Amino acid sequence: MTDLENLLGQRLADAFAAVAGERVDPVVRRSQHADFQADGALPLARRLGRAPRDIAAEALGRAELADLVAAAEVSGPGFINLRLRDDALAGLLSAMSADDRLGVPVAAAPETVIIDYSHPNVAKEMHAGHLRSTVIGDAAARTLSRLGHDVRRANHVGDWGTPFGMLIEHLLDLGETEAAHELSVGDLNGFYQGARAKFDADPAFAERSRLRVVALQSGDATTLRLWRLLVDESEKYFLAVYDKLGVTLTADDFFGESYYNDMLDPVVDALDGLGLLRDSDGAKCTFPAGFTGRDGEPLPIIVRKRDGGYGYGATDLAAIRHRTQDLKATRLLYVVGAPQHQHLTMVFQTAREAGWLAAPVRAEHIAFGQVLGADGKKLASRAGQSVKLVELLDEAVARAAAIVADKNPDLDADTQAEVARMVGIGAIKYVDLSSDRIKDYTFDWDRMLSFSGDTGAYLQYTHARICSIFRRGGVAPDRGAAVLLAHPAERALAMELLGFPAVVAEAARTLQFHRVTGYLQGLAGAYTAFYDACPVLKADGERLRASRLLLCDLTARTVAQGLALLGIEAPERM
Repeated sequence: MTDLENLLGQRLADAFAAVAGERVDPVVRRSQHADFQADGALPLARRLGRAPRDIAAEALGRAELADLVAAAEVSGPGFINLRLRDDALAGLLSAMSADDRLGVPVAAAPETVIIDYSHPNVAKEMHAGHLRSTVIGDAAARTLSRLGHDVRRANHVGDWGTPFGMLIEHLLDLGETEAAHELSVGDLNGFYQGARAKFDADPAFAERSRLRVVALQSGDATTLRLWRLLVDESEKYFLAVYDKLGVTLTADDFFGESYYNDMLDPVVDALDGLGLLRDSDGAKCTFPAGFTGRDGEPLPIIVRKRDGGYGYGATDLAAIRHRTQDLKATRLLYVVGAPQHQHLTMVFQTAREAGWLAAPVRAEHIAFGQVLGADGKKLASRAGQSVKLVELLDEAVARAAAIVADKNPDLDADTQAEVARMVGIGAIKYVDLSSDRIKDYTFDWDRMLSFSGDTGAYLQYTHARICSIFRRGGVAPDRGAAVLLAHPAERALAMELLGFPAVVAEAARTLQFHRVTGYLQGLAGAYTAFYDACPVLKADGERLRASRLLLCDLTARTVAQGLALLGIEAPERM
């Protein structure tokens, strides 16, 4: 085990349990006053009727820390300060270096996790608003997969409903071949807007569209074939965008609204049988406990409308029922914007009342804020339209290409293009993941593509700079070399490196990926301080040189693995 925080926590938890007579969280964390601090004595004071300093002193006396800790003391009102032994740090670093996973363990009890994210709409362009759900969902999928969970990606595509009447009629007006071409080259907005304009201006077209909706919902074979054409061409385009963005969604992950059509009647029957459905103005609704409007009246989820159609709530409830009862998932993650919080919370509560979300099964809304432009408003084009996601990605790569060419003109054209792609796409992802996801963030090209500061490019540059050391020296790292921590900067770097497993565990639990980016920035800062203070290729003696090369290698691997969890590539040259 190389997770220092966890290792110390286990030892101290045993000691506190002996004092308190029950398991207690020792609350171990990094400290400015020592390597680590444990605060577990303070919450025990009232329960045990003892001074927290006395509790801390007794726990410290019982803890088996001799092989890890060089100095320990009780300070303040009852904190335990711990300074680790250098030889213990060196041993843990050696174990981390020898481990391809860098000390990140596989989950002891892997779960089936379903992540619902991205959510584009058929025959509509993916825009900047789709960026956050797609990037955050992809980071969640990568991180949880890395820990050994069975991750199922669910791309809940908008592929059903009344707009498809006008879209199919517009397709017929254009001709199937021309419509398929228009969609395949990515002009989804033009196609949708053309259909909408005719629907609004031509009563005959509008009537044909309404009749086509009826035909679609009744299963007319010709109409279903045309609908499938729209869906297939749109999905091809979505996959091209995902490939450019470098996310892990595939064709097998599309689960559109239509996927749940056959499950809607059974959901209504199940809710009705459980006594959870009530009539409200002719509609069938659930009224989950704890939700009222401004007038104090209970808020409904419309499951079946007065006209017999189904609301979004019905589809969402069908999805939860299917995912928990059929797929046996125990963790459901909905990566959806913050404005949908009340709707999702009401759906989750209804599912609990139906027995579909019973422990250990749980559903979580992974909420996020908006992407803002320089004017503080939702990111838009100069014409006030939504920014196409593919255009945003292309501009990121083009801007990165100019910067890479200026900074390293000696790179050949192919390498420059590949590095520009990594830096440009990485910048888009990093700026999205590096702030608390619930907050809005401002899209700023100059800041996000900078090679210094809190940017993805800075971390990529750190990785490339380390790789250049091995090229210049013509050496490969000896991952079995003895670790020597003779300089304070070496020790500080060691402490940062050993924090990686705990950060990954926290990201998997909270899905707050700014904790990962913050850790990587701290690691890069510690590496820079080490590199400035400690000669590597010109170190005094072969043993010290091999140790410092190992530290360089371990830093590069940790940066690369940390970025990989976020879906960001780490170039070896920049």
